[in-house]
Amino acid sequence: MITLAGIIGSGKSSLTEILSNELKSQPFYEPVDDNPVLPLFYKGNELAAAKRKAGLKDATNPYAYLLQTFFLNRRFMMMKKAMQAPNNILDRSIYEDAMFMRMNTEMGNATQLEYATYQELLQNMLSELTNAQPQQNNDLMVMIHVSYDTMLKRIQKRGREYEQISSDPSLVDYYQRLLRYYDEFEKNYDLSEMLIIDGDKLDFVENINDRNLVLDLIEDKLQTLGNLTAADVRLLKQKRH
Repeated sequence: MITLAGIIGSGKSSLTEILSNELKSQPFYEPVDDNPVLPLFYKGNELAAAKRKAGLKDATNPYAYLLQTFFLNRRFMMMKKAMQAPNNILDRSIYEDAMFMRMNTEMGNATQLEYATYQELLQNMLSELTNAQPQQNNDLMVMIHVSYDTMLKRIQKRGREYEQISSDPSLVDYYQRLLRYYDEFEKNYDLSEMLIIDGDKLDFVENINDRNLVLDLIEDKLQTLGNLTAADVRLLKQKRH
């Protein structure tokens, strides 16, 4: 599998679409527009921040655990389907989901019991996936690294009201905290090969030259992993350049 990773607004879904069209493989997208819990979660974050500011002890987000288990269940289903053919693409990693749950627990949005239950469920799912198809260590993680300013511009551009810091000032702390967790995730990830794309410098959505460069980088890495042949890569590049 190819998995995209990156903070909110980094361009994961856009690159998933671009890459799946390039490789003629199947994309699997994170459930956002059909996710009834996500707006509730953002509202819950706002309420939790207000409780903490007021010094209240019970400052959890009542929707944090629900949201993360919703994502975990959907991701598990998508991974099982993606494993059925080579070079299928997921626009977010199940390991990022685990990072989000840890962050929400450390922020006080979720309880330790919820976190322990989530971890047990995650490990059961990963064990089933491993048993279904033993890891061959040729999966690829594509990490799109963007700065805080770039993230905010992308969030403003796509216009989801519940993501805007103008609507919820508490998101400033949440987003900056999330960037720190992503930095840690990027440094410590070792479950497959990782390719880092500089999303501040490479606009693979609007700039065709940047897009071709990113595709070249990914295809070269897939060749190194044995997921594409040298002939495959030459043909793909000839069609684009």
